[in-house]
Amino acid sequence: MGDIVGRLFREFAVTLSVTILVSAVVSLTLTPMMCARILRSESSGSRGPLARSLNRGFERLIDGYRRTLIWVLRHQSLTLAVFAGTLVATALLAVAVPKGFFPVEDTGVLIGMTDASQDSSFSALAAEQQALARELLKDPAVESLSSFIGVDGTNPTPTSGRIQINLKPLDQRKVDIGTVMRRLQQRSAAVSGISLFLQAAQDLSVEDRVSRTQCQFSLEHPDRAQLDMWSGRLLETLRHDPALQDLANRPGERGPRTDVTLDRDTASRLGITAQTVDDTLDDAFGQRQVSTIFTQLNQYHVILELAPEYRRGPSALETLYVPGANGQVPLRAIAMWNATSAPLTINHQAQFPAVTLSFNLAPGASLGGAVSAIEAATRQIGLPLSFRYGFQGTAQAFQASLTNEAWLILAAVVTVYIVLGVLYESYVHPLTILSTLPSAGVGRCLALLVTGHDLGIVALIGIVLLIGIVKKNAIMMIDFALDAQRNHHKLPEPAIFEACLLRFRPIMMTTMAALLGGLPLALASGVGAELRQPLGITIVGGLVVSQLLTLYTTPVIYLVFDRLAARIRPASHGGETA
Repeated sequence: MGDIVGRLFREFAVTLSVTILVSAVVSLTLTPMMCARILRSESSGSRGPLARSLNRGFERLIDGYRRTLIWVLRHQSLTLAVFAGTLVATALLAVAVPKGFFPVEDTGVLIGMTDASQDSSFSALAAEQQALARELLKDPAVESLSSFIGVDGTNPTPTSGRIQINLKPLDQRKVDIGTVMRRLQQRSAAVSGISLFLQAAQDLSVEDRVSRTQCQFSLEHPDRAQLDMWSGRLLETLRHDPALQDLANRPGERGPRTDVTLDRDTASRLGITAQTVDDTLDDAFGQRQVSTIFTQLNQYHVILELAPEYRRGPSALETLYVPGANGQVPLRAIAMWNATSAPLTINHQAQFPAVTLSFNLAPGASLGGAVSAIEAATRQIGLPLSFRYGFQGTAQAFQASLTNEAWLILAAVVTVYIVLGVLYESYVHPLTILSTLPSAGVGRCLALLVTGHDLGIVALIGIVLLIGIVKKNAIMMIDFALDAQRNHHKLPEPAIFEACLLRFRPIMMTTMAALLGGLPLALASGVGAELRQPLGITIVGGLVVSQLLTLYTTPVIYLVFDRLAARIRPASHGGETA
């Protein structure tokens, strides 16, 4: 996997691999020596009351497991039906769970883009943005803000601006960043003449362009008029979709323009060239630097322009005079002008004119649902085949990761199967161990659905980690059962029954250790908790359901595969196990 997703998985893989290697060294060296040093032979009478009480409770738990396991082994067909239902539920829940990318973090910073009227002047935009800033500062969750206007790398046109809003710490404002965004949007509606689009600043971002909101969808077409028309239709269709909000697009964005047409014959008789007219207009409106004043501590640029009161509209052209052969000539004597409009910007993508639609996700909506809604809208309006379209930034990375997710999980499962097949010298018993994965899949999908989280990259990392954790229940049972069959010549059913009872205690201990390790992630709060919670929820949900099911389904599946292996084993080796 490439891009930021691949880098995250590589960091996870390196961390996990190094941890396991260090753990293996400690387990094979330090742990045996500590056992020889610390462990003592103790009678039950030497234990404290708490230890005796816990041990009695655990003995009752094992006794209850023994009785229920006997019942399950007598009803193997019913247990297999439950396992089949788990497989089906895993597939259905995997489709039903909302798909996402990275969860939106509450970093305490909001990035705002402002849009004023297309014919707004710089001074008008400055006044409107200052009024907007004053209104936003009234919100109790806002601590400070910074406001910027003027064309630069972020503001593409002179009618757009930028606002960075710093929120108070989460424990002071008591509300999440989504609630604050919706509240600020309502406040901005009270300021006329300017629109505000907000998105939360993220620690992990894959955006390569500045947009008004979180996600982007672009359209490309050689004909600018067709591009404006169809992007407008698509925008109107998407406005009715509940999964999208803060839709932003300004197709055909045009500002006022004045065309000056020179009467060349008249100008020539008066000794005026086109270059002279051009220089006069540049001196009046172009803010030409004509000199630099140097002082001992600083230097100052001298800018030539008309006084502000003489350049407030096209009527300023009436006051201009152009130097001719016989003195100053009014500009209106040699030229005429008319007001029109022109595009403020012409965006291109891959050398074609392009329009970008940006949007935020509605509360409770997933990025996967938004992507499906936009693709359905393009089909609904009948977008011509001559258009090229696609998602950009976060949505594009989401689509790429979604394509690779299934292959990633399949590669992990196949690798585990090969390793277990080599370990147990069997083709079928690795499948017994892998049969624990569907129950974990049901648990993690249910946990994500109940908590309102989507299946994103962080949850996918939890799934890969879960694949390694949940298999240990079956490994503990099957490892003991195979040894009992091969070395102690026990029959399959007594072997797996004894394995389940003897391994019940370490299975519960390791499960609780993993479960308690995931709980702090699932219950995390504060700054950055949104990134940690899906990982913990996936681990906890998968472990709980897997523990409940695999303690009973694994021994039954082991017996089924053992009988299957006995049928396909060559006749010359048919009695070897017995």
